[in-house]
Amino acid sequence: MSESESVPVDPSVSDAGPVGAERVLTVLVELAKEPEGLSLDELTKRVGAAKPTVHRALGSLARLGLANRLARGRYVLGDEFLRLAFLHQDRRPDRARVEPLLEALTATFGETSHYAVLDGDDVVYRAKRDPAEGAVRLTSTVGGRNPAYRTGVGKMLLAWRFESFEEAEHWAASEPREQKTPTTLTAPRALATALQEARERGYATDDQESEPGVNCIALPVFLDSPQVPTGALSVSALAFRTPLGELTDAVERIRAIADEHHVRTRPETDG
Repeated sequence: MSESESVPVDPSVSDAGPVGAERVLTVLVELAKEPEGLSLDELTKRVGAAKPTVHRALGSLARLGLANRLARGRYVLGDEFLRLAFLHQDRRPDRARVEPLLEALTATFGETSHYAVLDGDDVVYRAKRDPAEGAVRLTSTVGGRNPAYRTGVGKMLLAWRFESFEEAEHWAASEPREQKTPTTLTAPRALATALQEARERGYATDDQESEPGVNCIALPVFLDSPQVPTGALSVSALAFRTPLGELTDAVERIRAIADEHHVRTRPETDG
């Protein structure tokens, strides 16, 4: 089937999927999950709509340069989508403010540094700096997500979400938490305690809770509000190379480097 060919409407096929702009966006989201692309049949199954409906959605995306059809009949994100995404990422004001700090942290500790924000119960990585070429790199990616409860940045930001220990414990018990590694905190009381401790001391840790062999220390970042974190930064390290104890011992050094870059890691106090 050529790009200009339409898909004949089959009246026997129910179109119970999302409609209008939501349908087009759903197709776009599915394409974003598969760098190698998806066929029309694969997209139809994923979206749960009739084939003509999905084909029309692809046509709308293609006209805007947001999707392309490859020679082998698979659809991929278009270059225009990537251009807009990277342009938006590069122009985020928070990224511009924290990137020099991340570069300094990575240069100082020889480990990966991140800046992340909270989105629901997940963290989304807004910026990342890896150590010098040749060092081991972590699997995290800018734009990538992780469940907040098992990351240092996530626990740091969750600690500021809840007003009380009881509220944090209620949230922790609201659904089962995956035991990703042997050290992942999943018991509601233990998780709530970790959040409370992180709030009190001003930093959170990840003791190989998200990836075996990787630990980190995370601090809140106050860019736009003196009392509410905009996001959190972390220094993440291979445990055999930089044990967690070394990271926690370096917390004041991390704060000092942040101060040098005019990034606050403590809330402002009255008086």
